[in-house]
Amino acid sequence: MLFPHGTLATRIARELIAISGMDNRMGEFDMAKKVVIVGGGTAGWMTASYLKAAFADRVDVTLVESGKVGTIGVGEATFSDIRHFFEFLDLREEDWMPACNATYKLAVRFENWREPGHHFYHPFEQVRTVEGFPLTDWWLQNRPSDRFDKDCFVLASLCDAERSPRHLDGSMFENDYVDGSDNLHRMTMSEHQGKTQFPYAYHFEAALLAKFLTGYAVDRGAKHLIDDVRHVALDDRGWVSHVVTAEHGEIHGDLFIDCTGFRAVLLNQALGEPFISFQDTLPNDSAVALQVPQDMFERGIRPCTTATAQEAGWIWTIPLFNRIGTGYVYAKDYCSPEEAERTLREFVGPAGADAEANHIRMRIGRSRNSWVNNCVAIGLSSGFVEPLESTGIFFIHHAIEQLVRHFPDQAWNPVHRDQYNSAVANVQEGIREFLVLHYLSAARSDTRYWRDTKTRRVPDALAERIEQWKVQLPDSESIMPYYHGLPPMSYMCILLGGGAIPLRPSPALGLVDDSLAREEFQLIADKARTLVDKLPNQYEYFASLRR
Repeated sequence: MLFPHGTLATRIARELIAISGMDNRMGEFDMAKKVVIVGGGTAGWMTASYLKAAFADRVDVTLVESGKVGTIGVGEATFSDIRHFFEFLDLREEDWMPACNATYKLAVRFENWREPGHHFYHPFEQVRTVEGFPLTDWWLQNRPSDRFDKDCFVLASLCDAERSPRHLDGSMFENDYVDGSDNLHRMTMSEHQGKTQFPYAYHFEAALLAKFLTGYAVDRGAKHLIDDVRHVALDDRGWVSHVVTAEHGEIHGDLFIDCTGFRAVLLNQALGEPFISFQDTLPNDSAVALQVPQDMFERGIRPCTTATAQEAGWIWTIPLFNRIGTGYVYAKDYCSPEEAERTLREFVGPAGADAEANHIRMRIGRSRNSWVNNCVAIGLSSGFVEPLESTGIFFIHHAIEQLVRHFPDQAWNPVHRDQYNSAVANVQEGIREFLVLHYLSAARSDTRYWRDTKTRRVPDALAERIEQWKVQLPDSESIMPYYHGLPPMSYMCILLGGGAIPLRPSPALGLVDDSLAREEFQLIADKARTLVDKLPNQYEYFASLRR
Protein backbone atom coordinates (compact mmCIF):
# COMPACT_ATOMS: atom_id res chain seq x y z
CA MET A 1 0.00 0.00 0.00
CA LEU A 2 1.40 3.38 -1.00
CA PHE A 3 0.67 6.61 0.84
CA PRO A 4 1.27 10.26 -0.12
CA HIS A 5 4.42 11.76 1.28
CA GLY A 6 4.44 15.42 0.32
CA THR A 7 6.26 18.49 1.47
CA LEU A 8 4.20 19.23 4.59
CA ALA A 9 5.62 16.45 6.75
CA THR A 10 9.14 17.16 5.51
CA ARG A 11 8.89 20.86 6.32
CA ILE A 12 7.49 20.29 9.80
CA ALA A 13 10.07 17.60 10.50
CA ARG A 14 12.87 20.02 9.67
CA GLU A 15 11.36 22.60 12.01
CA LEU A 16 11.10 20.08 14.83
CA ILE A 17 14.66 18.91 14.26
CA ALA A 18 15.83 22.51 14.40
CA ILE A 19 13.92 23.03 17.67
CA SER A 20 15.66 20.00 19.12
CA GLY A 21 19.05 21.51 18.34
CA MET A 22 19.95 18.89 15.73
CA ASP A 23 21.55 19.64 12.40
CA ASN A 24 19.11 18.41 9.75
CA ARG A 25 21.76 17.60 7.19
CA MET A 26 21.72 13.87 6.66
CA GLY A 27 24.55 12.09 8.44
CA GLU A 28 25.90 15.22 10.13
CA PHE A 29 24.27 14.93 13.54
CA ASP A 30 24.96 12.29 16.14
CA MET A 31 21.43 11.36 17.20
CA ALA A 32 20.07 8.12 18.59
CA LYS A 33 19.62 6.50 15.21
CA LYS A 34 18.14 3.11 16.05
CA VAL A 35 14.69 3.04 17.66
CA VAL A 36 13.03 -0.17 18.84
CA ILE A 37 9.31 0.00 19.62
CA VAL A 38 8.03 -2.89 21.71
CA GLY A 39 4.29 -3.31 21.24
CA GLY A 40 1.96 -2.40 18.41
CA GLY A 41 -1.66 -1.26 18.59
CA THR A 42 -2.60 2.38 18.36
CA ALA A 43 0.30 3.62 20.49
CA GLY A 44 3.00 1.62 18.70
CA TRP A 45 1.91 2.39 15.15
CA MET A 46 1.14 6.05 15.80
CA THR A 47 4.68 6.34 17.17
CA ALA A 48 6.32 4.48 14.28
CA SER A 49 4.40 6.51 11.68
CA TYR A 50 5.20 9.83 13.31
CA LEU A 51 8.91 9.07 13.68
CA LYS A 52 9.17 8.06 10.02
CA ALA A 53 7.31 11.21 8.94
CA ALA A 54 9.61 13.34 11.11
CA PHE A 55 13.00 11.76 10.46
CA ALA A 56 12.55 9.56 7.37
CA ASP A 57 15.59 7.31 6.79
CA ARG A 58 17.76 9.23 9.25
CA VAL A 59 16.27 7.09 12.03
CA ASP A 60 15.93 3.31 11.86
CA VAL A 61 12.59 2.18 13.35
CA THR A 62 11.82 -1.44 14.26
CA LEU A 63 8.48 -2.39 15.81
CA VAL A 64 8.10 -5.73 17.56
CA GLU A 65 4.59 -6.88 18.42
CA SER A 66 3.25 -10.18 19.62
CA GLY A 67 0.85 -12.16 17.52
CA LYS A 68 -0.65 -13.56 20.73
CA VAL A 69 -1.12 -10.57 23.03
CA GLY A 70 -4.30 -8.68 22.16
CA THR A 71 -4.76 -4.94 22.37
CA ILE A 72 -7.38 -3.08 24.39
CA GLY A 73 -8.75 -1.77 21.10
CA VAL A 74 -11.64 0.33 22.45
CA GLY A 75 -10.06 3.79 22.27
CA GLU A 76 -12.23 5.07 19.45
CA ALA A 77 -12.79 8.75 20.30
CA THR A 78 -10.33 11.63 20.25
CA PHE A 79 -9.59 15.28 21.01
CA SER A 80 -9.86 17.74 18.13
CA ASP A 81 -6.06 18.18 18.30
CA ILE A 82 -5.70 14.77 16.62
CA ARG A 83 -6.05 16.49 13.26
CA HIS A 84 -2.47 17.74 13.74
CA PHE A 85 -1.31 14.12 13.79
CA PHE A 86 -2.83 13.36 10.41
CA GLU A 87 -1.65 16.69 8.98
CA PHE A 88 1.88 15.87 10.12
CA LEU A 89 1.68 12.57 8.27
CA ASP A 90 0.37 14.48 5.23
CA LEU A 91 -2.84 12.43 5.24
CA ARG A 92 -6.17 13.83 4.13
CA GLU A 93 -9.43 12.67 5.67
CA GLU A 94 -10.42 10.85 2.50
CA ASP A 95 -7.12 8.93 2.68
CA TRP A 96 -7.78 7.28 6.03
CA MET A 97 -11.34 7.83 7.32
CA PRO A 98 -13.18 5.34 5.06
CA ALA A 99 -10.57 2.68 5.83
CA CYS A 100 -11.18 3.11 9.58
CA ASN A 101 -15.00 3.42 9.55
CA ALA A 102 -14.42 6.89 10.96
CA THR A 103 -16.99 9.58 11.72
CA TYR A 104 -16.88 13.14 13.05
CA LYS A 105 -17.10 14.08 16.71
CA LEU A 106 -18.23 17.63 17.50
CA ALA A 107 -18.70 17.26 21.24
CA VAL A 108 -19.14 15.01 24.25
CA ARG A 109 -22.78 14.57 25.27
CA PHE A 110 -23.41 13.96 28.99
CA GLU A 111 -26.71 12.25 29.77
CA ASN A 112 -28.26 11.90 33.24
CA TRP A 113 -25.30 13.42 35.10
CA ARG A 114 -27.53 16.08 36.63
CA GLU A 115 -30.79 14.14 36.72
CA PRO A 116 -32.57 11.50 34.60
CA GLY A 117 -33.56 12.88 31.22
CA HIS A 118 -31.15 15.83 31.33
CA HIS A 119 -28.26 16.20 28.90
CA PHE A 120 -25.68 18.80 27.95
CA TYR A 121 -22.78 19.09 25.53
CA HIS A 122 -19.11 19.86 25.91
CA PRO A 123 -18.46 21.04 22.32
CA PHE A 124 -15.26 21.71 20.37
CA GLU A 125 -16.09 25.38 20.04
CA GLN A 126 -14.61 28.54 21.49
CA VAL A 127 -16.89 30.58 23.69
CA ARG A 128 -17.64 34.01 22.22
CA THR A 129 -16.83 37.22 24.09
CA VAL A 130 -19.18 40.18 24.41
CA GLU A 131 -18.09 43.48 26.00
CA GLY A 132 -15.01 41.72 27.36
CA PHE A 133 -16.94 38.92 29.12
CA PRO A 134 -17.45 35.33 27.92
CA LEU A 135 -20.94 34.59 26.67
CA THR A 136 -21.30 31.94 29.38
CA ASP A 137 -21.13 34.75 31.96
CA TRP A 138 -23.88 36.56 30.10
CA TRP A 139 -25.87 33.32 30.09
CA LEU A 140 -25.67 33.12 33.88
CA GLN A 141 -26.86 36.73 34.04
CA ASN A 142 -29.67 36.58 31.43
CA ARG A 143 -30.70 32.88 31.25
CA PRO A 144 -32.24 33.03 27.74
CA SER A 145 -33.21 29.34 28.20
CA ASP A 146 -32.28 26.36 30.37
CA ARG A 147 -29.78 25.11 27.76
CA PHE A 148 -26.49 26.96 28.13
CA ASP A 149 -24.94 24.76 25.45
CA LYS A 150 -27.50 25.61 22.75
CA ASP A 151 -27.60 29.27 23.74
CA CYS A 152 -23.80 29.73 23.75
CA PHE A 153 -22.60 27.30 21.07
CA VAL A 154 -23.67 26.41 17.53
CA LEU A 155 -22.35 22.84 17.71
CA ALA A 156 -24.92 21.70 20.28
CA SER A 157 -27.69 22.14 17.71
CA LEU A 158 -25.65 20.33 15.05
CA CYS A 159 -25.23 17.39 17.42
CA ASP A 160 -28.94 17.24 18.24
CA ALA A 161 -29.70 17.24 14.48
CA GLU A 162 -26.92 14.69 13.69
CA ARG A 163 -25.33 17.03 11.17
CA SER A 164 -21.92 16.71 9.53
CA PRO A 165 -19.57 19.69 9.92
CA ARG A 166 -18.81 19.42 6.20
CA HIS A 167 -21.00 19.84 3.13
CA LEU A 168 -21.14 17.05 0.56
CA ASP A 169 -18.52 18.88 -1.51
CA GLY A 170 -16.14 18.71 1.46
CA SER A 171 -16.28 22.39 2.39
CA MET A 172 -16.47 23.34 6.06
CA PHE A 173 -19.77 24.53 7.49
CA GLU A 174 -18.65 28.09 8.27
CA ASN A 175 -18.08 28.81 4.57
CA ASP A 176 -21.77 29.73 4.41
CA TYR A 177 -20.95 32.93 6.26
CA VAL A 178 -18.74 35.63 4.78
CA ASP A 179 -20.09 38.78 6.42
CA GLY A 180 -18.23 40.55 9.18
CA SER A 181 -20.61 39.43 11.92
CA ASP A 182 -19.66 35.76 11.60
CA ASN A 183 -17.42 34.44 14.36
CA LEU A 184 -17.32 30.78 13.41
CA HIS A 185 -13.99 31.21 11.63
CA ARG A 186 -12.34 31.42 15.04
CA MET A 187 -13.01 27.73 15.53
CA THR A 188 -11.11 26.54 12.48
CA MET A 189 -7.57 27.67 13.30
CA SER A 190 -5.17 24.90 14.18
CA GLU A 191 -2.41 26.28 16.35
CA HIS A 192 -0.81 23.77 18.71
CA GLN A 193 -0.97 23.88 22.49
CA GLY A 194 -4.70 24.50 22.67
CA LYS A 195 -4.52 28.19 21.74
CA THR A 196 -7.40 27.87 19.30
CA GLN A 197 -10.19 25.38 18.76
CA PHE A 198 -10.85 23.25 15.70
CA PRO A 199 -14.56 22.33 15.60
CA TYR A 200 -14.37 18.55 15.46
CA ALA A 201 -12.44 15.42 16.34
CA TYR A 202 -12.92 11.85 15.11
CA HIS A 203 -14.38 8.51 16.03
CA PHE A 204 -12.61 5.55 14.41
CA GLU A 205 -12.08 1.84 14.81
CA ALA A 206 -8.81 1.59 16.69
CA ALA A 207 -7.77 -1.77 15.23
CA LEU A 208 -8.32 -0.50 11.69
CA LEU A 209 -6.33 2.67 12.36
CA ALA A 210 -3.44 0.57 13.67
CA LYS A 211 -3.62 -1.56 10.51
CA PHE A 212 -3.69 1.53 8.29
CA LEU A 213 -0.70 3.09 10.07
CA THR A 214 1.18 -0.20 9.83
CA GLY A 215 1.08 0.18 6.06
CA TYR A 216 2.03 3.84 6.29
CA ALA A 217 5.08 3.21 8.48
CA VAL A 218 6.28 0.08 6.68
CA ASP A 219 6.04 1.85 3.30
CA ARG A 220 8.40 4.45 4.74
CA GLY A 221 10.97 1.95 5.92
CA ALA A 222 9.85 0.85 9.38
CA LYS A 223 10.64 -2.80 10.11
CA HIS A 224 7.73 -4.89 11.40
CA LEU A 225 8.46 -8.02 13.42
CA ILE A 226 5.69 -10.26 14.74
CA ASP A 227 7.34 -11.97 17.67
CA ASP A 228 7.19 -12.40 21.44
CA VAL A 229 9.66 -10.56 23.66
CA ARG A 230 11.01 -13.09 26.16
CA HIS A 231 13.48 -10.91 28.05
CA VAL A 232 14.59 -7.29 28.42
CA ALA A 233 18.37 -7.16 28.85
CA LEU A 234 19.98 -4.31 30.79
CA ASP A 235 23.62 -3.22 30.62
CA ASP A 236 25.92 -2.33 33.51
CA ARG A 237 24.36 1.15 33.80
CA GLY A 238 20.85 -0.25 34.04
CA TRP A 239 19.96 0.91 30.52
CA VAL A 240 18.18 -1.31 28.03
CA SER A 241 20.77 -3.09 25.92
CA HIS A 242 18.45 -5.23 23.83
CA VAL A 243 15.30 -7.31 23.92
CA VAL A 244 15.37 -11.05 23.35
CA THR A 245 12.61 -12.41 21.12
CA ALA A 246 11.41 -15.96 20.53
CA GLU A 247 12.02 -16.06 16.76
CA HIS A 248 14.40 -13.19 15.92
CA GLY A 249 16.81 -13.43 18.83
CA GLU A 250 18.37 -10.24 20.18
CA ILE A 251 17.16 -6.88 18.90
CA HIS A 252 19.50 -4.03 19.79
CA GLY A 253 18.76 -0.34 19.69
CA ASP A 254 19.71 3.10 20.97
CA LEU A 255 16.24 4.19 22.11
CA PHE A 256 13.55 1.76 23.26
CA ILE A 257 9.88 2.75 23.31
CA ASP A 258 7.54 0.83 25.59
CA CYS A 259 4.09 0.43 24.00
CA THR A 260 3.21 -2.75 25.87
CA GLY A 261 0.05 -1.36 27.47
CA PHE A 262 -0.84 -1.73 31.14
CA ARG A 263 1.91 -4.36 31.54
CA ALA A 264 4.63 -1.74 30.92
CA VAL A 265 7.13 -4.54 30.30
CA LEU A 266 10.14 -2.29 29.83
CA LEU A 267 9.50 0.77 31.99
CA ASN A 268 7.81 -0.68 35.07
CA GLN A 269 8.86 -4.33 34.98
CA ALA A 270 12.44 -4.28 33.66
CA LEU A 271 13.50 -0.81 34.83
CA GLY A 272 11.42 -0.79 38.01
CA GLU A 273 9.99 2.70 37.55
CA PRO A 274 7.22 3.25 40.15
CA PHE A 275 3.59 3.74 39.18
CA ILE A 276 1.54 6.50 40.85
CA SER A 277 -2.09 5.49 41.31
CA PHE A 278 -4.95 7.98 40.86
CA GLN A 279 -7.46 5.64 42.52
CA ASP A 280 -7.91 7.89 45.55
CA THR A 281 -9.53 10.52 43.35
CA LEU A 282 -10.72 8.51 40.31
CA PRO A 283 -12.10 5.16 41.53
CA ASN A 284 -13.35 3.74 38.22
CA ASP A 285 -10.97 0.88 37.50
CA SER A 286 -12.95 -1.52 35.29
CA ALA A 287 -14.86 -1.60 32.02
CA VAL A 288 -16.83 -3.99 29.86
CA ALA A 289 -17.12 -3.21 26.15
CA LEU A 290 -19.25 -4.38 23.22
CA GLN A 291 -18.97 -3.86 19.47
CA VAL A 292 -22.55 -3.73 18.25
CA PRO A 293 -23.37 -4.07 14.52
CA GLN A 294 -26.04 -1.58 13.49
CA ASP A 295 -27.74 -0.30 10.37
CA MET A 296 -26.37 3.20 10.73
CA PHE A 297 -28.51 4.49 7.88
CA GLU A 298 -31.59 3.67 9.94
CA ARG A 299 -30.11 4.56 13.33
CA GLY A 300 -28.35 7.76 12.29
CA ILE A 301 -24.86 8.86 13.33
CA ARG A 302 -24.87 11.42 16.12
CA PRO A 303 -21.64 13.45 15.78
CA CYS A 304 -20.58 13.17 19.40
CA THR A 305 -19.43 10.72 22.03
CA THR A 306 -22.18 10.09 24.59
CA ALA A 307 -21.46 9.42 28.27
CA THR A 308 -24.60 8.17 30.04
CA ALA A 309 -24.47 8.07 33.84
CA GLN A 310 -25.31 4.73 35.49
CA GLU A 311 -25.61 3.52 39.08
CA ALA A 312 -21.88 2.79 39.47
CA GLY A 313 -20.24 4.69 36.61
CA TRP A 314 -21.17 5.60 33.07
CA ILE A 315 -21.65 4.08 29.60
CA TRP A 316 -19.94 5.38 26.48
CA THR A 317 -21.62 5.29 23.07
CA ILE A 318 -19.44 5.92 20.01
CA PRO A 319 -21.08 5.76 16.57
CA LEU A 320 -18.90 4.54 13.72
CA PHE A 321 -19.96 4.21 10.09
CA ASN A 322 -20.82 0.53 10.44
CA ARG A 323 -21.43 -0.11 14.13
CA ILE A 324 -21.67 1.24 17.65
CA GLY A 325 -18.81 1.00 20.11
CA THR A 326 -20.11 0.97 23.67
CA GLY A 327 -18.88 0.14 27.13
CA TYR A 328 -19.62 0.51 30.83
CA VAL A 329 -16.87 2.17 32.90
CA TYR A 330 -17.37 1.39 36.59
CA ALA A 331 -15.71 0.96 39.98
CA LYS A 332 -15.39 -2.66 41.07
CA ASP A 333 -16.06 -1.66 44.70
CA TYR A 334 -19.60 -0.72 43.66
CA CYS A 335 -20.38 -3.16 40.86
CA SER A 336 -19.35 -6.69 39.86
CA PRO A 337 -18.28 -7.56 36.30
CA GLU A 338 -21.44 -9.65 35.91
CA GLU A 339 -23.65 -6.75 37.01
CA ALA A 340 -21.79 -4.39 34.69
CA GLU A 341 -22.22 -6.64 31.67
CA ARG A 342 -25.90 -7.16 32.42
CA THR A 343 -26.43 -3.39 32.74
CA LEU A 344 -24.61 -2.74 29.46
CA ARG A 345 -26.56 -5.37 27.54
CA GLU A 346 -29.86 -4.01 28.88
CA PHE A 347 -28.76 -0.53 27.81
CA VAL A 348 -27.85 -1.67 24.29
CA GLY A 349 -30.90 -3.86 23.78
CA PRO A 350 -31.41 -6.76 21.33
CA ALA A 351 -28.83 -5.45 18.82
CA GLY A 352 -26.04 -6.46 21.20
CA ALA A 353 -27.32 -9.89 22.08
CA ASP A 354 -24.64 -11.73 20.08
CA ALA A 355 -21.82 -9.26 20.72
CA GLU A 356 -18.90 -10.65 22.69
CA ALA A 357 -18.14 -8.81 25.91
CA ASN A 358 -14.59 -7.59 26.49
CA HIS A 359 -13.87 -7.15 30.21
CA ILE A 360 -11.01 -4.78 31.01
CA ARG A 361 -9.18 -4.00 34.23
CA MET A 362 -7.81 -0.47 33.97
CA ARG A 363 -4.66 0.79 35.64
CA ILE A 364 -5.56 4.37 36.58
CA GLY A 365 -2.62 6.69 37.18
CA ARG A 366 0.78 7.38 35.67
CA SER A 367 4.35 6.17 35.79
CA ARG A 368 6.42 8.48 37.97
CA ASN A 369 8.60 9.18 34.94
CA SER A 370 7.74 8.11 31.42
CA TRP A 371 11.34 8.47 30.18
CA VAL A 372 13.94 6.53 32.17
CA ASN A 373 17.51 6.06 30.86
CA ASN A 374 17.05 5.09 27.19
CA CYS A 375 13.44 3.90 27.51
CA VAL A 376 10.34 6.02 26.81
CA ALA A 377 6.85 4.73 27.60
CA ILE A 378 4.02 5.87 25.33
CA GLY A 379 0.36 4.97 25.72
CA LEU A 380 -1.04 2.84 28.55
CA SER A 381 2.46 1.99 29.79
CA SER A 382 2.96 5.69 30.50
CA GLY A 383 -0.38 6.48 32.10
CA PHE A 384 -4.14 6.28 31.76
CA VAL A 385 -7.29 7.75 33.19
CA GLU A 386 -10.85 6.61 32.52
CA PRO A 387 -11.90 7.54 28.96
CA LEU A 388 -14.53 10.08 30.01
CA GLU A 389 -13.09 12.81 27.79
CA SER A 390 -11.35 10.59 25.20
CA THR A 391 -7.89 11.36 26.53
CA GLY A 392 -6.13 8.05 25.77
CA ILE A 393 -5.19 8.81 22.17
CA PHE A 394 -4.53 12.44 23.12
CA PHE A 395 -1.92 11.18 25.63
CA ILE A 396 -0.28 9.14 22.87
CA HIS A 397 -0.25 12.00 20.37
CA HIS A 398 1.11 14.50 22.91
CA ALA A 399 3.84 12.10 24.05
CA ILE A 400 5.00 11.46 20.46
CA GLU A 401 5.17 15.18 19.72
CA GLN A 402 7.21 15.73 22.87
CA LEU A 403 9.55 12.86 21.99
CA VAL A 404 10.28 14.33 18.57
CA ARG A 405 10.82 17.75 20.08
CA HIS A 406 13.21 16.39 22.74
CA PHE A 407 14.71 13.58 20.67
CA PRO A 408 18.11 12.62 22.14
CA ASP A 409 21.53 12.52 20.60
CA GLN A 410 24.25 10.07 21.63
CA ALA A 411 25.24 12.34 24.52
CA TRP A 412 21.84 11.71 26.15
CA ASN A 413 21.67 15.15 27.72
CA PRO A 414 19.32 14.77 30.72
CA VAL A 415 17.66 18.09 29.88
CA HIS A 416 15.76 16.40 27.04
CA ARG A 417 14.56 13.65 29.35
CA ASP A 418 13.57 16.00 32.17
CA GLN A 419 11.64 18.36 29.91
CA TYR A 420 9.82 15.41 28.35
CA ASN A 421 8.88 13.96 31.74
CA SER A 422 7.65 17.32 32.97
CA ALA A 423 5.47 17.90 29.90
CA VAL A 424 3.93 14.40 30.05
CA ALA A 425 3.30 14.56 33.81
CA ASN A 426 1.65 17.98 33.55
CA VAL A 427 -0.77 16.72 30.90
CA GLN A 428 -1.70 13.64 32.92
CA GLU A 429 -2.14 15.58 36.18
CA GLY A 430 -4.17 18.27 34.42
CA ILE A 431 -6.54 15.72 32.90
CA ARG A 432 -6.85 14.08 36.31
CA GLU A 433 -8.09 17.35 37.79
CA PHE A 434 -10.52 17.87 34.93
CA LEU A 435 -12.07 14.42 35.32
CA VAL A 436 -12.43 14.81 39.08
CA LEU A 437 -14.34 18.02 38.37
CA HIS A 438 -16.90 16.03 36.33
CA TYR A 439 -17.92 14.06 39.42
CA LEU A 440 -17.88 16.99 41.81
CA SER A 441 -20.00 18.99 39.37
CA ALA A 442 -22.60 16.28 38.76
CA ALA A 443 -25.77 16.88 40.79
CA ARG A 444 -26.71 13.19 40.60
CA SER A 445 -26.78 11.61 44.09
CA ASP A 446 -29.27 8.74 43.88
CA THR A 447 -26.81 5.89 44.62
CA ARG A 448 -23.96 5.31 47.05
CA TYR A 449 -21.49 5.61 44.15
CA TRP A 450 -22.70 9.09 43.20
CA ARG A 451 -22.93 10.26 46.80
CA ASP A 452 -19.37 9.09 47.41
CA THR A 453 -18.09 11.07 44.42
CA LYS A 454 -18.71 14.22 46.47
CA THR A 455 -16.75 13.05 49.52
CA ARG A 456 -13.57 11.61 47.98
CA ARG A 457 -10.25 13.41 48.26
CA VAL A 458 -9.98 16.42 45.98
CA PRO A 459 -6.54 17.55 44.79
CA ASP A 460 -5.65 20.65 46.81
CA ALA A 461 -5.11 22.87 43.78
CA LEU A 462 -8.48 21.85 42.30
CA ALA A 463 -10.30 22.56 45.56
CA GLU A 464 -8.86 26.07 45.58
CA ARG A 465 -9.81 26.62 41.95
CA ILE A 466 -13.40 25.50 42.52
CA GLU A 467 -13.80 28.15 45.21
CA GLN A 468 -12.64 30.75 42.67
CA TRP A 469 -14.98 29.40 39.97
CA LYS A 470 -17.99 29.74 42.26
CA VAL A 471 -17.43 33.48 42.09
CA GLN A 472 -15.98 33.82 38.57
CA LEU A 473 -16.12 31.27 35.78
CA PRO A 474 -12.80 29.68 34.75
CA ASP A 475 -10.39 31.67 32.63
CA SER A 476 -6.84 31.10 31.42
CA GLU A 477 -5.43 32.33 34.73
CA SER A 478 -7.55 30.16 37.03
CA ILE A 479 -7.22 26.71 35.42
CA MET A 480 -4.12 24.55 35.73
CA PRO A 481 -1.29 26.77 34.42
CA TYR A 482 0.53 24.01 32.52
CA TYR A 483 -0.59 22.79 29.12
CA HIS A 484 -2.96 19.82 29.38
CA GLY A 485 -5.02 20.15 26.21
CA LEU A 486 -8.10 21.81 27.72
CA PRO A 487 -9.11 25.48 27.48
CA PRO A 488 -11.17 27.36 30.11
CA MET A 489 -14.28 26.78 27.97
CA SER A 490 -14.12 23.05 28.75
CA TYR A 491 -14.27 23.73 32.49
CA MET A 492 -17.15 26.18 31.99
CA CYS A 493 -19.21 23.52 30.22
CA ILE A 494 -18.75 20.88 32.92
CA LEU A 495 -19.57 23.36 35.69
CA LEU A 496 -22.63 24.75 33.92
CA GLY A 497 -23.88 21.34 32.82
CA GLY A 498 -23.39 19.35 36.02
CA GLY A 499 -25.44 21.62 38.26
CA ALA A 500 -23.96 20.66 41.66
CA ILE A 501 -21.63 23.63 42.16
CA PRO A 502 -23.32 27.04 42.62
CA LEU A 503 -22.14 29.61 40.08
CA ARG A 504 -22.57 33.35 39.82
CA PRO A 505 -22.08 35.78 36.93
CA SER A 506 -19.55 38.55 37.25
CA PRO A 507 -21.07 41.41 39.32
CA ALA A 508 -19.82 43.84 36.67
CA LEU A 509 -22.42 42.55 34.20
CA GLY A 510 -25.11 44.30 36.18
CA LEU A 511 -23.51 47.59 35.16
CA VAL A 512 -23.00 46.77 31.46
CA ASP A 513 -25.57 47.16 28.68
CA ASP A 514 -26.65 43.62 27.71
CA SER A 515 -28.01 44.48 24.24
CA LEU A 516 -24.95 43.11 22.42
CA ALA A 517 -25.14 39.89 24.43
CA ARG A 518 -28.79 39.43 23.51
CA GLU A 519 -27.88 40.02 19.86
CA GLU A 520 -25.16 37.37 20.10
CA PHE A 521 -27.56 34.81 21.58
CA GLN A 522 -29.92 35.50 18.69
CA LEU A 523 -27.10 35.27 16.14
CA ILE A 524 -26.12 31.83 17.45
CA ALA A 525 -29.71 30.62 17.28
CA ASP A 526 -30.10 31.91 13.71
CA LYS A 527 -26.84 30.33 12.58
CA ALA A 528 -27.76 27.02 14.14
CA ARG A 529 -31.11 26.90 12.33
CA THR A 530 -29.51 27.78 9.00
CA LEU A 531 -26.77 25.18 9.37
CA VAL A 532 -29.18 22.43 10.39
CA ASP A 533 -31.17 23.17 7.22
CA LYS A 534 -28.14 23.22 4.90
CA LEU A 535 -25.74 20.56 6.19
CA PRO A 536 -26.09 16.84 5.37
CA ASN A 537 -26.39 14.31 8.13
CA GLN A 538 -23.31 12.28 9.00
CA TYR A 539 -24.39 9.12 7.22
CA GLU A 540 -25.06 11.02 3.99
CA TYR A 541 -21.66 12.68 4.14
CA PHE A 542 -19.63 9.53 4.74
CA ALA A 543 -21.61 7.47 2.26
CA SER A 544 -20.78 10.18 -0.29
CA LEU A 545 -17.10 10.17 0.74
CA ARG A 546 -16.92 6.41 0.22
CA ARG A 547 -18.43 6.68 -3.23
